[in-house]
Amino acid sequence: MKVFLTGGTGYIGQPITKSFLERGWNVTVLVRNPNSPGSKAVSKMGAQLATGDITERESMRAAMKGANIVVHSAGHYEMGLNRAGKQHMQRVNVDGTENVLGLAHELIIPRTIYVSTIIAFGETGPQPRDETYRRQFPFGSTYEQTKTDAHNIARQYQQRGLPLIIVCPHCVIGANDQSFIGYYLRLYVNHILPPMRWSPRAGCSFVALNDLITGIILAAEKGRIGETYFLCGESRSIREHYDYWRKKTGGVSWWVWLPAGFTAALLAPLEPIQRMLGLPAFLSRETVKTSSGKWCFSNEKAKRELGWTHCSAEEMWHAAIDGEIDLLAKRKGQNLIQRLKPLETVE
Repeated sequence: MKVFLTGGTGYIGQPITKSFLERGWNVTVLVRNPNSPGSKAVSKMGAQLATGDITERESMRAAMKGANIVVHSAGHYEMGLNRAGKQHMQRVNVDGTENVLGLAHELIIPRTIYVSTIIAFGETGPQPRDETYRRQFPFGSTYEQTKTDAHNIARQYQQRGLPLIIVCPHCVIGANDQSFIGYYLRLYVNHILPPMRWSPRAGCSFVALNDLITGIILAAEKGRIGETYFLCGESRSIREHYDYWRKKTGGVSWWVWLPAGFTAALLAPLEPIQRMLGLPAFLSRETVKTSSGKWCFSNEKAKRELGWTHCSAEEMWHAAIDGEIDLLAKRKGQNLIQRLKPLETVE
């Protein structure tokens, strides 16, 4: 099996690459810089590297041609972006998806997997929703808007005949995460996370990283062409999710719950300061907005058709926290800013 993979050096991409290779598949990973730590890591695993960029369609042509499967997992995630950051996100998430899927269609690739997100479907309210649900709420962030636009592009290619399967995780939980949740976890294990939260009744269907990788593999092996699968975990309130954190030793034993609007106003001045320090604005108004709604999705279709399973929310969080604690040993000598950033590679 010959696989062409985008995003293979990232947080989700590296374990996807490893899993494909463990199945004996021939994996070519698209990389912008073959000398980057992530590129060297997947090369060491046994993947072939193809230099290119999803924002430059022709740079992918030679490496994609002849593939049995194209897996498009590349994307840009960040909250609290400035104008330049928003423009970059548009190029990567929207234009990049058009380029990858358009080229796969042109080259008549037999099977394509697009790693989308349930964020593209919007908030749900308290009732769990399945893959037939359509957006009913406005966008809460640039990320949500660009991923929705990219998801719509993918649907259009399904309708045009591209043999495409779409998988949709919610926030992906694991050690070394680059999302705002990953930064919160690293604040937590470094014992500097303030005990202030917002929107305790908001709901989320987070998924463990390892479970997502299994779901992507199952979709590649036996997903039905033209279908979409939600790969999400248990729907739990934000209060419940944080209660799982508190069961780990050394954590904060109490929280102060603030109104979301008040919290957003408090965080707004911190956005440029975080960027000035070389960090994403993980403490931002967009963070508050996107984590204040109810995102309740059903994974019954993935379980029924793919045979997919997932761990409990409590197991997911405890594994992620333990993983971040283990990574502290690799951060000796780092200053606080460095300890908050994800490592470029994890053995």
